Amino acid sequence: MRQFTDIQDLSGLVRDALGAGCRVVAVDRLRGGSKKGVYRVRLEGTHTSSVIVYSWAAAENFWPGAREADPADPFALASGLVPFLAAQRCLDGVGARVPRVLLADDSRRRYPADVAVVEDVSGGTLEALLATDPARAAGALGDLARMLEVMHRHRARHYGRVDLLDRGGSASGVPCERRVLGRALRDLDEAAGREGRIGRAGAAFRDRLRELADRVNPRTEYGLIHGELGPDHVLVDADGHPVLIDIEGLMYFDVEWEHVFLQLRFGERYTALARPGLDPRRLDLYMLAMRLSLVAGPLRLLDGDFPDRASMRGIAEHNMHEALALRPLA
Repeated sequence: MRQFTDIQDLSGLVRDALGAGCRVVAVDRLRGGSKKGVYRVRLEGTHTSSVIVYSWAAAENFWPGAREADPADPFALASGLVPFLAAQRCLDGVGARVPRVLLADDSRRRYPADVAVVEDVSGGTLEALLATDPARAAGALGDLARMLEVMHRHRARHYGRVDLLDRGGSASGVPCERRVLGRALRDLDEAAGREGRIGRAGAAFRDRLRELADRVNPRTEYGLIHGELGPDHVLVDADGHPVLIDIEGLMYFDVEWEHVFLQLRFGERYTALARPGLDPRRLDLYMLAMRLSLVAGPLRLLDGDFPDRASMRGIAEHNMHEALALRPLA
């Protein structure tokens, strides 16, 4: 049985962040996270009514083992205080809005895991706002498009997660498209072992992935991308501006990888985020690779005890049908 945190665990931590006069009155664990715990802590006796606490405790990570062992791999599991703070600094430096960090601690003296106390952005997610207030959401979506344009035009000569690059490392031993190809082939093998419909199409998928990768010419510059930017990973502040969360996977990479994910997650609203000049050959390869990733990943998560099993199964099933539709016809 997993043990999550409670008022007693977080009271001292939050007082250290906000001052001795604040009092924790309630703690709610927010749903949806698979790598870290996210808690809304409600307060009295301070200028703010709530804060968010991120906990990277082992009990908060639902992934059943790390498939990627190479820390230089930009697709390795991105989790922890170090990548979070590196991403926060980078995004803040380019002018992209992220929650303010009130306290960050990896000493394990205040709390038995890496932990951060951050601003609680008041407006909810862009996903919810698109459903409840389309006019207000349209403004936030336009701001998000401009934010992404700034990020994607912020260039680097090497690709990789920003925390790795900050330490002087590089993931650029092979071109981006070959890195994606290798990952897609592993995702294909993994999905095929769990789902017979993918397994029966395995040879066709392998041939198609290699064919698409062979069409792509290497690059020598890369843009700054979030990596998993859906409308659930964008909050909206009191002024209606977008705020990026779940930023630990921030990396320099082909911006087409970001745009494929945006297409999948924003659907018909992607037109507000689209930009000219993307490489259609990369988009073709990355779309198929992303679909296979969104089959293998959720099925892998279901090997463990992730609680929202129906949603993960639904993601895998949807993307399996979409991937099968991208197979070359016999």
